[in-house]
Amino acid sequence: MAHPVSSRGGARSSHASFGDLDKPLYTISVAAEILETHPRTLMLYEDAGLIEPHRTSTNRRRYSQRDVTKVQVIQHLTREKGVTLAGVRHILSLFETMKKHRVEPPSELREVFDRYSQII
Repeated sequence: MAHPVSSRGGARSSHASFGDLDKPLYTISVAAEILETHPRTLMLYEDAGLIEPHRTSTNRRRYSQRDVTKVQVIQHLTREKGVTLAGVRHILSLFETMKKHRVEPPSELREVFDRYSQII
């Protein structure tokens, strides 16, 4: 995924930009620690097509802040709402369509929709 924001040269602003959200910062073990989950869980989310971490030239996973936030949304749906991973995939797709067409989510999903909408 190419991004027009360059990390070379020039002064960086003190606020986060979209390019910062996609910067591959965290190893799988660090991301798992931040998310309070097992690294294998992150691999399962990747296998299910829910996340796609950056890969280094040596094929190591690197997670961005956008990936971490997306996993937090996935965790909320699976842990708090009891949704399966297949269901999560459909809900996230619906969220994207709802945002595109400016459709309001159901009240019980408002908080998670708002959080996900910040990263899509």
